[in-house]
Amino acid sequence: MAPDILAEITGMLVEIVGDEYLLAEEVTMKTTFNEDLALESIEFVALAELLHQRYGAEVDLMGFLAEKDMDAILAMSVGELVTHIGRITHASLARSAATQAAPAASAG
Repeated sequence: MAPDILAEITGMLVEIVGDEYLLAEEVTMKTTFNEDLALESIEFVALAELLHQRYGAEVDLMGFLAEKDMDAILAMSVGELVTHIGRITHASLARSAATQAAPAASAG
C-alpha cells in the first residue's frame, strides 16, 4: 500500500511544483518537504486540496500539520505523510468492510 501512496503523492508534488523542478524518481520516503523539496505554504495548500480530492475529507493535511510543532513540520518527510494516509485509508477500509458485513450478519 505504501508504494502506491508514495507514487500518488509524488505525482501530486510533480503536478504542484512542475516537472522541471522535481523529477518523480527524486522523491522517496525520506525526502523532506522543507529541506529537500522547499515546498512553500501555498504549495502545501495545493497538496492538501489534491489529497482531499483523492482520499476524501478523512485525509486532512492541515489537521495533520496542526498536531505538530514547527520543528516537526519543518523536518517532516514524505514518508510520514504516506504512513499517515496509509493508517487513515486502512482504518477507513476496515470500517467500510465492517459496515457492509453487519447487514449481512443481521439478515442471516
